[in-house]
Amino acid sequence: MRGFKGGMFGGGFRTGRKFDAADLQLIILALLSEQPRHGYELIKILEERSGGFYVPSPGVIYPALTYLEETALAEVEVSGTKKLYRITEAGQARVDENRALIEVTLAKLGHIGEKMAHVRRMFGSEDGGGEERDDSAFDRDVGEVRAARQLLRSALRMKYPWTKAEGIRIAAILEQAAADILRPKPEASE
Repeated sequence: MRGFKGGMFGGGFRTGRKFDAADLQLIILALLSEQPRHGYELIKILEERSGGFYVPSPGVIYPALTYLEETALAEVEVSGTKKLYRITEAGQARVDENRALIEVTLAKLGHIGEKMAHVRRMFGSEDGGGEERDDSAFDRDVGEVRAARQLLRSALRMKYPWTKAEGIRIAAILEQAAADILRPKPEASE
């Protein structure tokens, strides 16, 4: 499985396409092996498991489902305008052959989801507009850090929406800031 291109999540996702077609098809098969699903359910599951970081578009999911159906790895049951996809025996065999890779990929999705939840807690609004957060982590949040977080959040809101090029520039700044924060501090200062 080749998915998870580079990025600040350490072997995790970056921006843009998260999986190549074969990897996405395998993950879809794994989700179908749990139970039959509609395309939009698959989108929601991937969004939930990644904490909102990976939300595949219908333009990615439905062609993958069509391919799985055409290759007899999945079958579809049409009810009105909805299609319910089920894994076939051949699809289950593909999942079984790739179980270890699937588990690693789904674990990475879950790990990214946890990191995204943490980021949302860290950047949650002070007025209660953000998600619930662990207040013990914020007890250590000195005034300067809190003010800087608020300034960053405000700057991102003011720049939004941004172009792709501007998004790449902003991501590079944020990745550099994250690297600087994680760098060990000099012994003499504090």
